[in-house]
Amino acid sequence: MKQLLLMTILLGTTMVVSAQGGISSDMLSRLKQKGELTATERALRNGLASNDIRTFAVNSDNLGEQYTYFSNSVPSKGITDQKSSGRCWLFTGLNVLRSKVINHRNLNELEFSQVYLFFYDQLEKSNLFLQAVIDTRQRQMDDKTVEWLFKHPLSDGGTFTGVADLVMKYGLVPKGIMPETYASNSTSRFRSLIERKLREDGLRLRQASPKENLQKMKEDMLAEIYHMLVLGYGQPPTVFTWAPKNKDGQYTEQPRTYTPRQFYAEMIGDDLHANYVMLMNDPTRDYWKTYEIEYDRHTYDGHNWLYINLPMEEIKHAAIVSIKDSTMMYMSCDVAKELDSSRGLLDLKNYDYSSILGVQFGMDKRERILTYDSGSSHAMTLKAVDLDADERPLKWEVENSWGASSGFKGHLIMTDQWLDEYLFRLVVNKKYLSEKILKAAQQKPILLPCWDYMFTSEE
Repeated sequence: MKQLLLMTILLGTTMVVSAQGGISSDMLSRLKQKGELTATERALRNGLASNDIRTFAVNSDNLGEQYTYFSNSVPSKGITDQKSSGRCWLFTGLNVLRSKVINHRNLNELEFSQVYLFFYDQLEKSNLFLQAVIDTRQRQMDDKTVEWLFKHPLSDGGTFTGVADLVMKYGLVPKGIMPETYASNSTSRFRSLIERKLREDGLRLRQASPKENLQKMKEDMLAEIYHMLVLGYGQPPTVFTWAPKNKDGQYTEQPRTYTPRQFYAEMIGDDLHANYVMLMNDPTRDYWKTYEIEYDRHTYDGHNWLYINLPMEEIKHAAIVSIKDSTMMYMSCDVAKELDSSRGLLDLKNYDYSSILGVQFGMDKRERILTYDSGSSHAMTLKAVDLDADERPLKWEVENSWGASSGFKGHLIMTDQWLDEYLFRLVVNKKYLSEKILKAAQQKPILLPCWDYMFTSEE
């Protein structure tokens, strides 16, 4: 009897201890009292039951006529459309390059084939994964890097570093030579099948005996991946004939035959590795330092993601200098934050969620990054800035890749205050950077792991 009583006391004590930190019935009662709604709040709740909260959170004071004038803007022709794919990084990178060609050669239009480079992007990333599995096969499956590799064997996201590696290695092709397919316009399902095959192949490589030729195994696996890619995206051309056309569709020059690398050399001829620097604004890390992300590249023999971390004022100055010289730039940001898609406006004043919900949202940029509340989600082409009389930026404009009917005629306009909070990366030609930035960019980079919180989701 005493043992039973002692057991009951011990169990009761354990239950009390384990309940500490939980929601007790008393606490629930107090919470319910504080959650009582006023008549106005009940009316609001009724509206929220069948409407998007943004409908009620729209700040009517910010709905005046949109001021679309920009003091400095780079001319562009034609809006691209990535459809239901995660290839904004590729569209943006190619939009930057085509803008340069259109303006310098005075062309009526030009669009590079995105699916041509995407084919090789997916092939190269598959090789990167398989070779990384070989390189790490002596580690346990729960090793942090091995775990990351099998979680992310393939993605349709990327960065300008990947654009540079792919273009320099495989060249460029006009879109008419290799057009889009259903699978390239909607990448998720087809990519997931390749991911499944890669994970299976990765396990086979890890389980192979020391006597087996791992490189031969990998090549056989890549042959299957190549075959899948041809079925989904088409066979990339090795030679093609092309000439520019006028607005009536008539050739303005004698058509010529090119290889993709010859076409790149003639149209661009720029060293995308040597002449461009990625600038980052990450307030969680020291400014004026250069960082590199392990295994975050598109090709095994290419370049890891490399950037210099700078204050926003330095980044905006470089952007203004570039735009004034009619040069577009690759940029990435957290595009979903405070976006009014109907007007194509990114403004901190678009929505007033605090008044609707009765709570305050007080995190700054650094805190949002550390808590995974914000990060780069989309790449676009920065093309315009509106400066006041003192040369201070008021607003910015980007060329997007969501089609001509989206946003403001295919563009998004962002206030300077929004840019401060949600811009992360900008790729700038070296000739527009200060000596201080160029010198800092030459320092030995700090290596960050592939699972770092800042890079868990690429644009």
